Amino acid sequence: MIGIDTSFLVAFEIAEHPWCLDARRFAGNNSEAGFAMAPQVLTEFIHVTTDSSRFSKPLSVKEALKRSYRWWNAREVKQVFLTHQTVMVFNDWMNSFKLGRKRLLDTMLAATYVSVGIEKIVSTDARDFNIFPSITRCLITS
Repeated sequence: MIGIDTSFLVAFEIAEHPWCLDARRFAGNNSEAGFAMAPQVLTEFIHVTTDSSRFSKPLSVKEALKRSYRWWNAREVKQVFLTHQTVMVFNDWMNSFKLGRKRLLDTMLAATYVSVGIEKIVSTDARDFNIFPSITRCLITS
């Protein structure tokens, strides 16, 4: 099972994204393995894809919600949630790696996946998860 990072979801859903085709190919090639998604991915997805300063054709909030709902309920996607263990891992990593405020979201996402036994994350940004032990990145880049 592969945990989904917001950057992958944005690349998959936004046609003007430079890695859109790569993200779609990755999803097609890995659908049998299955994907995992935490709720915070959806909130960040809606925030990013509706931002007109990022895209020439941003999604409307209504369209972004529709797409996030489709992903959340897809049969290939396992819904995963924060646990007590997630918070423990998050705090440990923030302290151990001396991470600051700009690393909060990615650290919590990685901790969420690791705490439920998911060790692979698909992302378009290698820097987001390279510091965390037991995380294997499935990087999408052209």
